[in-house]
Amino acid sequence: MTTKELSQEQREELIHTLQVRFEKNTSRHEGLDWANVQAKLEANIEKLWSLHEMETTGGEPDVVGYDANTDEFIFYDCSVESPKGRRSLCYDREAWEARKNHKPENTAMDVAKDMGIELLTEEQYRHLQELGKFDLKTSSWVQTPDNIRKLGGAIFCDRRYDTIFIYHNGAESYYAARGFRGSLRV
Repeated sequence: MTTKELSQEQREELIHTLQVRFEKNTSRHEGLDWANVQAKLEANIEKLWSLHEMETTGGEPDVVGYDANTDEFIFYDCSVESPKGRRSLCYDREAWEARKNHKPENTAMDVAKDMGIELLTEEQYRHLQELGKFDLKTSSWVQTPDNIRKLGGAIFCDRRYDTIFIYHNGAESYYAARGFRGSLRV
C-alpha cells in the first residue's frame, strides 16, 4: 500500500515544479497569481499527493482556471500527449471484468479514483484544447454519459487535422496510445 503523504522535500520539489510550469505557461491562467496558488496548495497539502501522482505518471498538471464560487484552483493534466504512465487502460472495472482474455493492468476510472482525481469531461477536454494543442498522436478517455456506458460504450477524444474529435469504443478496449487526463480542484 502506498502512503498518500509526501515528505517535506517531495512537497517542496513538487511546488517548485508546479511554479516553473505555471510561470512558463501564463496563457493557461491569465490573471491568476502564483502566490495565491501556492498559498492554497500549502493549506491543502493532502491535495499535493494527487498532484504528485499526476506529475509522476506524466500528466504535467497545471492551473487552468479558478472557481470563485468554491474558491478553488482547477488543475488539468497538460502534457502534450496523453500521460504515458496512464495508458493501455480500459474504461472502468465493469469493462475490465467483461474481458475474457488479455485484460489490461487496470482501468482509467480505478486509476483516477486511486489518484484522487477525476477524468476530464468532454467539456473540460474542449476547454483544455483552447489552451494549446493536445493529443496530436494519442487519445484520452473522458467521462462517459450513463446512457452510452449502459450500452457498453465509452468515449474518448483527440485532436487531429486541427479539430477536436469525440469518438466511441467498447469500454473494454484499450490501446497503447490511449490514456486519460485528469482534473483536480484545490
